[in-house]
Amino acid sequence: MEINLKNKENDYNNIDYNNFKKNKNTNNIDINKKNDQKNYNKENYNEKDYNEKKYDVIFITAQYHDDHPLCATEILKRIVEDNGFSIKIIEKPKNDNDYLKFGKPNLAFFVTSGPIDSMLNNFTPLKKDRNEDKSQTKTDVPNRAIIKYCNDLKRLFKDSYIVIGGIESSLRRFAHYDYWENKIRKSILLDSKANILVYGNGEIQSVEILKRLKNKENMIGIEGTSILSKDLPNNTILLPSFKEVFENKEKFIDMQKKLSVYFNLAQEYDNNYIIQFKYPKYTSEYLDYIYSLDYTRKLHPKSQLKMAQFSIVTHRGCIGNCNFCSIAMHQGSKIISRSEENILKEIEKITKMKEFKGIIDDLGGPSANMYKMDCKINCFNNCITCNKLNRSHREIIELLRKARNIKGIKKIFVRSGIRYDLAIESEEYIEEISKHHISGVLKIAPEHFSNDVLKLMNKESFSFDKFKNKFDNINKNKNQELKYYIMIGHPGENKKTINELIEKSKKLKNIESFQFFTPTPMSNSTCMYYTGKDLDKNDIDVIYSFKEKKEFKRKFLKTIEEVQNQNKKSNNSNNNNKENNNYY
Repeated sequence: MEINLKNKENDYNNIDYNNFKKNKNTNNIDINKKNDQKNYNKENYNEKDYNEKKYDVIFITAQYHDDHPLCATEILKRIVEDNGFSIKIIEKPKNDNDYLKFGKPNLAFFVTSGPIDSMLNNFTPLKKDRNEDKSQTKTDVPNRAIIKYCNDLKRLFKDSYIVIGGIESSLRRFAHYDYWENKIRKSILLDSKANILVYGNGEIQSVEILKRLKNKENMIGIEGTSILSKDLPNNTILLPSFKEVFENKEKFIDMQKKLSVYFNLAQEYDNNYIIQFKYPKYTSEYLDYIYSLDYTRKLHPKSQLKMAQFSIVTHRGCIGNCNFCSIAMHQGSKIISRSEENILKEIEKITKMKEFKGIIDDLGGPSANMYKMDCKINCFNNCITCNKLNRSHREIIELLRKARNIKGIKKIFVRSGIRYDLAIESEEYIEEISKHHISGVLKIAPEHFSNDVLKLMNKESFSFDKFKNKFDNINKNKNQELKYYIMIGHPGENKKTINELIEKSKKLKNIESFQFFTPTPMSNSTCMYYTGKDLDKNDIDVIYSFKEKKEFKRKFLKTIEEVQNQNKKSNNSNNNNKENNNYY
């Protein structure tokens, strides 16, 4: 693909944010709207008129749209435009008029629920509507947003071509266990009646789809996509059929063990096949291209990115392969890093923005210290256990040092969290971020402290204490602490393991929150939850009853409260001692 870094017209110059509060319908503001753009609705809509105004692509999203490199719709918008296609974005459509406002596209509707699965967004791990829980927050997204939006589009534009993508579509491309209905559902391609599904990051796939639509070519073989087909292509691994996994839990495990983004896969549905074409190769050069496009970083008034407006993405991917995580099945388990030069240029560009105050909110990725841990031999092995993995942290240390020396930079934070079992390999890295790049706390994710549970999570247990001791020694005079992410209720959890977690947690100062395991489509942990077995088909403990889930939740909440009270007493005692010392 030819890379073109030419600047694009900034559509945001035409936004009147001062009138935002005056508009009662603030849930559907199109921040791309030109002042002279005619919008269509049921009253003024006619085929001849809108044919003169057509766009190649109309993007339907459940996300507030920001001109920002953390907003997937904006990335795709700029990539699509840079390849010569016109595009408009409709965010959070509420009624028919919202869908009709730009008419029917020349080529396709693109549909996404945004950066989070709509059911995760709308319901707690105990299946309670987040609107009914005052401690919870949610954005306004319909349940099963992809299916809802696609059904509306098919009703209004019967012969329209629909492309679905994003996390909600990606992890439902094959038969999957649905926690909210407690059953196996078919591929979302069938439920949504979309024409093609894009999984993982969708820049390369989206451009290829549009080029083929423009040239009236078929969609067979586009890497990183799934389609419904009557024919089974060559060199395709056949998964157990929908009927088999629906009726037999061990067949569901067989399917899970074959899932991978690195191969062509197929699943049979009533003499048709859902086909997955293997994931395309994203490169460092392509990431440099993506993040070199001219994002203004202007945010929607209701943006979810306000705390990350001036954050920098250094890499994509994660090599951790945690069983409860979706990244491996969404976009693979390899790291793709941007070049140091490209990242530094982006920081320099940010320093010239009017709203920038000198603080980079975050410099990282899914795990900040995996930068430049790219696979050099292009294999399919587990990178994190590979003896060829570069664990030196030399590249990320050099990047941090150069970045904070850029004129206009006051502070660069590392808030993404780090993988401590890798960081332990470099005391220099721990010292570097402790001295320059954290403020108060550093996030790490031990998740649990029972070996039985950690094994089923595919997480190790031996490096936590070693890392904590090293971090505490480095930071003993800096008033900085670790902040821990904990998960309870994962498959393998029982009264013994929750007590092990509680006993260890009592010795830690900064566990302020935790999450209860929620089974999400396509993860290994969800397969364990549904089947009651590990991936070797051995029986394991699984908490199914809400009564027991609530009991475990109460026990751990009580532990957190006790630790917090002890910390308060300790802090008060230390303050009193300081006052007495000052007095004498």
